[in-house]
Amino acid sequence: MSEMDEMRAILQQVQDGRISLEDALQALRGMTSEALGYANLDHQRQSRTGIPEVIFGDGKTAEQVLAIFRRMAERTSPVLATRVTRGMYRQIQNDLPAGCVYHEVANLVYLDREPAPRKPGVLLVTAGTSDIPVAEEAGITAELMGCQVERIFDVGVAGLHRLINHLPALRAARVIIAVAGMEGALPSVVGGLVACPVIAVPTSVGYGASFNGLAALLAMLNACAPGVGVVNIDNGFGAGCLAARINHMEA
Repeated sequence: MSEMDEMRAILQQVQDGRISLEDALQALRGMTSEALGYANLDHQRQSRTGIPEVIFGDGKTAEQVLAIFRRMAERTSPVLATRVTRGMYRQIQNDLPAGCVYHEVANLVYLDREPAPRKPGVLLVTAGTSDIPVAEEAGITAELMGCQVERIFDVGVAGLHRLINHLPALRAARVIIAVAGMEGALPSVVGGLVACPVIAVPTSVGYGASFNGLAALLAMLNACAPGVGVVNIDNGFGAGCLAARINHMEA
């Protein structure tokens, strides 16, 4: 049962005289947020914004991630935890709800009991193979939010012909996520070839003067191609959320 269905059921009980107004308020209050001491879960975020609350694993203990994941899984689907290392997952895998999937490349865990129909339109492109972990975080996020994601990997500007070979797919997309480290040139090139929005994702891939992705971030912010928006360094999750919102917008 979705959060909206739960709210309707509570209000219906008030209307039918089966519970008091105070009991209904208490029940609704419990649906909005839940305090765990170290976390305050926002159970209505998906109803309010269309994007569920997602667990950011970096900086949390394995036990905290597990406790939050289990509480969220009792109320909603999908549930997603990002930045979950292999070691962290090994500590909690036996206690996670049935049906959980761990994606080792993207370092995330998700549970999707009721997969929504996926709308085509999102294209995921990386400059190099080393950018795939961040790209997969974006791709899986968009998929969990009801998008069909096509992937094209390792087509950076060091061999521009590789990207040109995929022009039909690029021009058929409703939104493109372009992921690149090093000098971060890929989104600007893609933006000059297509009419759809391009979401640029700088990664921390590169040698010393890339400054852990800062060089790519600045290059993307200074892109000469119009229609390119930039998320933060290594923020695949943010790119996936934005791509899903764009893809689900009515034409």
